[in-house]
Amino acid sequence: MDYETVGAAEFGASLKGLGLNILVRDVIAQAHFLSEVFGIKAHRVSADFAIMTYEGQVFQLHGDSTYHSHPLPSLMPESGPRGGGAQFHLFATDPDVAAGKAEALGGHVLQEPKNKPHGLREAFILCENGYAWVPSRVLTQEERDLK
Repeated sequence: MDYETVGAAEFGASLKGLGLNILVRDVIAQAHFLSEVFGIKAHRVSADFAIMTYEGQVFQLHGDSTYHSHPLPSLMPESGPRGGGAQFHLFATDPDVAAGKAEALGGHVLQEPKNKPHGLREAFILCENGYAWVPSRVLTQEERDLK
């Protein structure tokens, strides 16, 4: 599917399984942040909407204004972080590289890259909307042996 030219009805009909739709204050800024820090590809980016792809997965960004008649925005805080409790793992993104880029692009490194007992090296990065993005990579055998 060509995400740059697909129509709304065709795109909607293609969705299956688990869908992820993230509400943000500024779609263009959020798409830029995700692309630059994590290498996520952004398609059809507008002030209202973007299709995002990462390692064969598709998710969407929607601007707050597109949910004007939806009940969900009444539950979201007007200011401050809105993503409390949600974390999005990016298992094919180097956490050291992402953490090195995040703050210059408006993010906050909540936890510096660290080797974890479950065999991954991870960082926790908050975007301006308060969502936690967790770039991760599998530890090498040498890194696991250093424990």
